[in-house]
Amino acid sequence: MSYVYEEQKKEIFTEDGQVLFLKIRDKAKNLISNSGAATMGKIISGMLGNSWDMLACVDRMVELGELREIKQVGVAGQDRIFVKGMNN
Repeated sequence: MSYVYEEQKKEIFTEDGQVLFLKIRDKAKNLISNSGAATMGKIISGMLGNSWDMLACVDRMVELGELREIKQVGVAGQDRIFVKGMNN
């Protein structure tokens, strides 16, 4: 089985998922504020929990417009690059 955002998304809306989402959101904003961009690997580095839940949190931020992904071809998940979104 592989990561599918639409299937993993529901985990964000649990109590634990909301706590994780807020931690990842704060870290992503801090990293991007300091450097202008951040990779998925840096955003989720040091976080405790399910890796797919962490990916879903970042993808949810993209969905909400808080982050914007810089599209790349053939890049590994941890190397995806994000910048500040339009709703941030």
